[in-house]
Amino acid sequence: MRDYIRWLQKSRNLSDRTINCAISQLRFFTIYVLHKTWDDTQLPFRRFDEYLPYVPSRQDTWTFISTMPDLKQKAMTALMYSSGLRIGEVCSLRYEDVDRKNLRLHITHGKNRHDRYAILSTAALDLLTQYWFQYGKPRGYLFPKQNGQDRPIDTFFLSRHIHAHEDRLGWERRLTCHSFRHAFGTHLYEDGVDLLTIKALLGHKSLSSTAIYVHLASNGTGSAVSPFDRMAGVSHG
Repeated sequence: MRDYIRWLQKSRNLSDRTINCAISQLRFFTIYVLHKTWDDTQLPFRRFDEYLPYVPSRQDTWTFISTMPDLKQKAMTALMYSSGLRIGEVCSLRYEDVDRKNLRLHITHGKNRHDRYAILSTAALDLLTQYWFQYGKPRGYLFPKQNGQDRPIDTFFLSRHIHAHEDRLGWERRLTCHSFRHAFGTHLYEDGVDLLTIKALLGHKSLSSTAIYVHLASNGTGSAVSPFDRMAGVSHG
């Protein structure tokens, strides 16, 4: 089991938080399925620091997506940002998941295995439609593997091109696929959308996961004024 966890961390480059989930699953399987004892010292949980993820500004988000040269990559990235999707959810989208009439996406392969509806922007739908016609009108998975139309494209496909486009723009490599999902939640909060609505749109299981956008938003904790300054009559513009 230790070899498996080591492989996950090195080969898959997974975070400590995700590794801990894998350890929890192994622990459950060992105790409740195999009915064996579990030694926490042999496979301890990873300790990790909490940190705030990088979120691109609205202008940087627009610049990045609008200048992507490949239509498939542009459509996938636009969906991650405009609908707040995880990369795995974008890759697993099927033709029938797109509700063009009501401008929404039916997400059936979410992280927590809970179906939900995500919003679909008109601009993203336009890009998706252009892609659909240009790439042979796929009727199953919208983004299938090149060598197998019945299988979705791999998630690392877009991750690789995200970094390549950062290099193309001369930007520091700070973006990940998840950065666009974080940008969606952050920008919605800045626009006054309440956390419960954002939680539902993102498919979060707990509101605590959504609360991070209070810290990331420009009108979040950083906009708070100390009551001491208010007493002293200090102006913050």
